[in-house]
Amino acid sequence: MAHVSDLPCDGDGMCMLCKEKPPEEERLLCRTCVTPWHVACLTVKPETLASVADWECPDCSAPPPTADAGILAAAAAAAGVTGASAGSSGELIAAIRVIEADATLSEAEKARRRQRLLGGDGGAEGEVQTRGCGGESDCASFRCSICIEILDRPVTTPCGHNFCLKCFEKWIKQGGHSCAKCRAPIPSKMKSQPRINLAIVAAVRMARAKSTPSGADPSKVYHFVHNQNRPDKAYTTERAKRAGKANAASGKIFVTIAPDHFGPILAENDPIRNQGVLVGESWEDRLECRQWGAHLPHVAGIAGQSGYGAQSVALSGGYEDDEDHGEWFLYTGSGGRDLSGNKRTNKEQSFDQKFEKLNEALRISCKKGYPVRVVRSHKEKRSSYAPEGGVRYDGIYRIEKCWRKAGTQGFKVCRYLFVRCDNEPAPWTSETHGDRPRPLPVIKELKGATDVCERKETPAWDFDENEDVWKWTKPSPLSRKPALVHNVDDNTMTVLRRSYKKSARQRIPREFSCLICQKLMTQPLTTPCAHNFCKACLEGVFVGQSFVRERTRGGRTLRTQKNIMNCPTCQLI
Repeated sequence: MAHVSDLPCDGDGMCMLCKEKPPEEERLLCRTCVTPWHVACLTVKPETLASVADWECPDCSAPPPTADAGILAAAAAAAGVTGASAGSSGELIAAIRVIEADATLSEAEKARRRQRLLGGDGGAEGEVQTRGCGGESDCASFRCSICIEILDRPVTTPCGHNFCLKCFEKWIKQGGHSCAKCRAPIPSKMKSQPRINLAIVAAVRMARAKSTPSGADPSKVYHFVHNQNRPDKAYTTERAKRAGKANAASGKIFVTIAPDHFGPILAENDPIRNQGVLVGESWEDRLECRQWGAHLPHVAGIAGQSGYGAQSVALSGGYEDDEDHGEWFLYTGSGGRDLSGNKRTNKEQSFDQKFEKLNEALRISCKKGYPVRVVRSHKEKRSSYAPEGGVRYDGIYRIEKCWRKAGTQGFKVCRYLFVRCDNEPAPWTSETHGDRPRPLPVIKELKGATDVCERKETPAWDFDENEDVWKWTKPSPLSRKPALVHNVDDNTMTVLRRSYKKSARQRIPREFSCLICQKLMTQPLTTPCAHNFCKACLEGVFVGQSFVRERTRGGRTLRTQKNIMNCPTCQLI
């Protein structure tokens, strides 16, 4: 073993003895463990320049215990196959020397095997027990650098190290301004707006899928659309390309749903791909999102009808009162801003919001328990769950409560509590299953809220314990708008419109109906202003009125005056 005065350099290159960082020419690398040492602080320095290349540190220069070929072979197998560390220091040194002596290995492979051998974390397959990974060693490489657990909502720093979102936020709150692993500086934008790395989420999910039973369907785990499955661009004309997407057309719809369709878009509504709209599917912008029915309005954040309900919402950072926590979020209603003239991007509140129009549609979905599709846009800069670019479909949510309160700008706003209830896992989680019923979060702002509305009846979209799925427990609302129908012969979409059986009188053109009784005219009369009436209807309007009136003054008779009869429709003479 090394003398008490012999200590190597640490990971930052600082000598652990003199606490100084020696220059490159004053450092020696051990040929066995490749550890840097400060020459000036060594008790026994190399005597000649030729001995520097074969120099061994005090830890490795101690003669190992007697080892026969079997021990060396076992050490070599441990280093090359399983990566487990040897039982004693002598076997460890022998295993490292076997690795260095292997001419078939590259320098990078030698370094990896030395690290695996010295780290002692690559034991036999199945020995690594990590959080929620079913004991699979495939997940061991996806561990947080702080909590050393499997990454949960992973965040990647510019230096390439991965952390759980909660661990990263806690590190930043404690005053951390650099990477907790390598001390590389972290940009201020990332400290305030960390984004989840969906590529690592997918990798962890695939690794976990290997531990699922053989009867499970792995195709339901990995939900990401490929480029060849992306829809056509929403604008195709040269004028639209020159002027940008402000002049773009919405493009054709690829799903056979009505505009007021509630709930997920299933495979039977997708004749193009036969898979429906999958959780995690993303588009370039809101125009392409509309083409697949996830959220139809181009600009508005709420899709719905007052008196009927809301089908979908978009999180795009429109209101600073919004709070996004992934599985649940607080959403602010629409309105309260002056958008007259050219103030289409005004973000200043000027009056209170009310439960009317689209806000009332959300409140109806809250009372009925209807499923609401949610898409997140990259424009939401305050949320860690927003995508890096474009628009992403994040699944089904349900509105549990709604209320009104004074917002950050002083005016009252309508607030809604959304909770996720989808059968597929969220894009930011590594779980392989969907949501389960969860307790509602504690909302502090409810103490001073007004017009609080909670659902009192059984929700229409609820969790079935027997089938272990979220589904309609009540019949879904009947669509009031025409849906699309897929024509198999020519592979086109046509609008399915309801046909009503009309009587012969109802099919009469409007020009031949009376403007008073709205029925087919009998004994028609036409006024000088060209309006048509039934004779009986027109006479009924002027019943009791004389065409002339007599005038008198003080007993003296004046000239008779005619009464003016105006048209009942346009009030012309």
